[in-house]
Amino acid sequence: MKLTELLENLEYEVVLGDVNRNVNRLLYDSREVGEADVFVCITGAVRDAHEFVADVAIKGATAIIVEKDIDISNLRDVAVIKVADTRYALACMSAAYFGYPANKLITIGITGTKGKTTTTYMVKSILDKIGVKTGLIGTIETIIDEEHIPSCNTTPESYIVQKTFDKMVKAGCKCVVMEVSSQAMKLHRVAGFIFDYGVFTNISKDHIGPNEHKDFEEYLSCKAALFKQCKHGIFNADEKHIEDILKEVSCEVETFSIEKPSDFKAEDIKLFMKPACLGISYRLTGKVNIPVEIDIPGRFSVYNSLTAIAICNHFTNDYPLIESVLSDIRVKGRVEIIPVSPKYTLMIDYAHNAMSLESLLNCIREYNPKRIVTLFGCGGNRDKNRRFEMGEVSSRLSDLTVVTSDNPRFEEPESIIEDIITGVKKADGKYITIPDRKEAIKYVIENGEEGDIIILAGKGHEDYQEIKGVKYPMDERNIIADVKEMLNM
Repeated sequence: MKLTELLENLEYEVVLGDVNRNVNRLLYDSREVGEADVFVCITGAVRDAHEFVADVAIKGATAIIVEKDIDISNLRDVAVIKVADTRYALACMSAAYFGYPANKLITIGITGTKGKTTTTYMVKSILDKIGVKTGLIGTIETIIDEEHIPSCNTTPESYIVQKTFDKMVKAGCKCVVMEVSSQAMKLHRVAGFIFDYGVFTNISKDHIGPNEHKDFEEYLSCKAALFKQCKHGIFNADEKHIEDILKEVSCEVETFSIEKPSDFKAEDIKLFMKPACLGISYRLTGKVNIPVEIDIPGRFSVYNSLTAIAICNHFTNDYPLIESVLSDIRVKGRVEIIPVSPKYTLMIDYAHNAMSLESLLNCIREYNPKRIVTLFGCGGNRDKNRRFEMGEVSSRLSDLTVVTSDNPRFEEPESIIEDIITGVKKADGKYITIPDRKEAIKYVIENGEEGDIIILAGKGHEDYQEIKGVKYPMDERNIIADVKEMLNM
């Protein structure tokens, strides 16, 4: 390619050299740079790639994209291009590098504090079933045809996003549904194209801290930015911040709700239980009038399914098919029920902060279990307030809290557990501590009582435990299977 082709949608200043040159690869990792490559200097949380300008020039880079002033006195045979924001530049250049693959797909971006993951799977399942081959990018994995790639971030770096779109097009995908995190918007990971559909699920105070968002206003602004970058927006009308989200949108608007008037409204909501299942049903009114039943508990399941229906209504009017797909949906690590004993219900859920745990426990309480037993730990090298808050929530809403280890990282598990217990003691729930998570799981399975609902919280889809910088294999499903075998269950 020509460098000018990569830069065609950017404003830039030529600091050194010229842009009329051929390029080999587009890169943002200095370790991979070779002859005739273009290197984009990204400022990260740990290192600033502008520090490696001299190194990549020696390796043969033909062009270097910067956002800061650099020393060019010793650079030879290299173009130095200055832009306002190299992350934005990387996104636009990546789109050009891969031939603008988003233009060959129907793109659906889902943002919100909760519900993104489950909703993406619902949408993919429905669209695949009606013959619209759909790729998925999200917290758990990226799915391209039969290939499943475990995820590191909810939304990957922009280069990976565009590379993935390109692979999806070549695999015959017609559509992609993806989770769009607030960090992705802040760091321009989905810049360089326009979404066909943007979706807003909800927002609450989360992801606020030194390495994420400075305050709630910034968090909200990043969520809202998606709707300046899409053609059609679908919004949760019940969200209390909906007016703030809508005030600057530049797209068409559709809404869904449980409480307020909307285009897709759930009415006559009912809970139900059956073997190895906690479910919910409702009557959908508005643009579509159908009964809906989902074998996933809680009002959040109603919102997730409303979102999926509102999206898929633009692709099909085969509502019996939509009903059928939704009734069979299961998502790994999201209120995932694992059959263990006819006496009680055991589930795995990713609830890893106070907000998500409180939402889950309030949902489970509505099914009137004999006891709620909640097993969880907290991650090391993270905000300690999360530990106090989760401890208090579990103690207040559970009948028994089993405090154990999660991903201690570089902290001692016992120290994290002590912090959690500080929060547990702020309420009056019973609790025990079992630092070894495998032993803790064995305990709750062995001591489950008739009518209990047992929740293994925090790990969800994760299949590892991170200790001292090493990720050790640990899938709770395998642990449960081993315990069942040990106990002859």
